[in-house]
Amino acid sequence: MAFPSDATLADAGEFGLIGELVRLFPQGEQVLVGPGDDAAVLRVRTGHVVVSTDLMVEGRHFRREWASGADVGHRAAAQNISDINAMGGTATSLTVGLAAPADLPVQWALDFAAGFAAECELVGASVVGGDLTRADQVVIAVTVLGACTQAPVLRSGAQPGDVLALTGRQGWAAGGLAVLGRGFRSPRALVEAYRRPAPPYQEGARAAEAGATSMIDVSDGLLAEAGHLAADSGVAIDVDTSSFEIPEPLEAVGAAVGADPMSFVLGGGDDHALLATFPDRGSVPEGWTVVGTVAAGEGVTVDGTPYDGPTGWTHF
Repeated sequence: MAFPSDATLADAGEFGLIGELVRLFPQGEQVLVGPGDDAAVLRVRTGHVVVSTDLMVEGRHFRREWASGADVGHRAAAQNISDINAMGGTATSLTVGLAAPADLPVQWALDFAAGFAAECELVGASVVGGDLTRADQVVIAVTVLGACTQAPVLRSGAQPGDVLALTGRQGWAAGGLAVLGRGFRSPRALVEAYRRPAPPYQEGARAAEAGATSMIDVSDGLLAEAGHLAADSGVAIDVDTSSFEIPEPLEAVGAAVGADPMSFVLGGGDDHALLATFPDRGSVPEGWTVVGTVAAGEGVTVDGTPYDGPTGWTHF
């Protein structure tokens, strides 16, 4: 069914829009029953099933004037796929629920679905179902299922003597958000990093195979996530700022807004880099950077001292 360019969700109707959305989501070989029934049916061959759920609320997690429907679709899929990545697994299937005002343009919903599907395609995952309902603002709920072929890497396995390592870009999305919040659209590289993250999807399984003792994705801030590893593992973590190279766009934004660019790296989220601990430097895979150390004790320090800057984003 083709909708007029100015059609809204109220014009399309729930089932008319669902019919269009389903066509945007190809199904992988692991799907026995896809969208259209009361539930999907998936094939699990070996290993462990891993499940995660995330929400995105308009005005809190995204603003439509800052990101297109396709951008929001990429972000919604990425943050969920990254959670499976952080367990050392690979995402296989996702469901997505969309609550939206009746006057939301149909094209926004279709663009969202196309962006979501394109992000899933990066890891070979299928969108196998979902739901659609009316709400006063756009709310997106995603559940992702994945598989680990080895034991999942938890947050609770770090040991004194381990090293802390990072892979993926970090601080870019925070820099982009700072730019957008001040009404600008450049540096474009940072704005695009905020709109569409680029998680290191292949690195979770590589870290697990290399013997990572704990791992987490950086969704709320590097120091905040290091804090989760420290608390769950019962250890102390120290982050070494000299191990980070500050890219020129972050330097430029820091100068423009009067902020230390390192604050974007330490406190910024939404890049979905991976932060993990390894037994020693020799076990850290290529492409990862050692950014700290693990010791007996508790809490997180920066360069050996308490940090009084922003440590990450909070949800309440």
